[in-house]
Amino acid sequence: MRSSNEGRDIVLKDRGRFRLIQPERQRAKDPSPMKVNEVSVGDRRYVLCLNEEQRRKDATDREAIVAQLREKPPAGGKEFVGNKGYRKYLRAGSGTAFILDEDKIKEEAAYDGHWVLRTNLADEPEMIAMAYKQLWMVEDVFRTMKSTLETRPIYHKRDETIRGHVFCSFLAVMLRRALELRLEEKSESWEWQEVTRGLDELHEVEAVFQGHRFHMRSQLVGQAHKAFAAAGVAVPPTLRKVE
Repeated sequence: MRSSNEGRDIVLKDRGRFRLIQPERQRAKDPSPMKVNEVSVGDRRYVLCLNEEQRRKDATDREAIVAQLREKPPAGGKEFVGNKGYRKYLRAGSGTAFILDEDKIKEEAAYDGHWVLRTNLADEPEMIAMAYKQLWMVEDVFRTMKSTLETRPIYHKRDETIRGHVFCSFLAVMLRRALELRLEEKSESWEWQEVTRGLDELHEVEAVFQGHRFHMRSQLVGQAHKAFAAAGVAVPPTLRKVE
């Protein structure tokens, strides 16, 4: 959006036909608000999206930075300002001094809460925008597979194994979504990172004492207990004797 002249000068300025897709949030777990506007430039199709909640946050953050720069300008030239978020609002003045770039401040305000998609799909703008937003779920699942499950790259040579690998990855996405839906049905407040951390740290060991075998379970941490409850699975006792 910023690097493309077409996106910046044509698509971003076409804001007259926004359609509401997601309203303002009433609860923290509600989807973030979103409006969409379809823009055509020649044979190229764009979907301009606006998140009013993010727009307000971007404006507030920028106002705080600019107010601080006006009140107490950093010493030295612009090149000595280490924070890029601050440096972009400055321009060189006379000598080694610098001044606030008022044109840059106004330019940045136009981007608040906006993002642009370019597509060759024939679907409705609402569907394209929602599908793009859901990509983060797939990306997050792959991060979970690589970190928590500690999977490594697998190199396939046969079509059957490639299809099997893709199926297992897709199944992991579906299982995660199924667990999230069950958590939502129970009106639980949860964070996926805490769920996976709790499950990752859950262990069971076998010990022998006075000729008898026992299984000992580690304590539940994070939000593993919520995952067990949502899935309808009973947590094994901390200590149980193996018959």
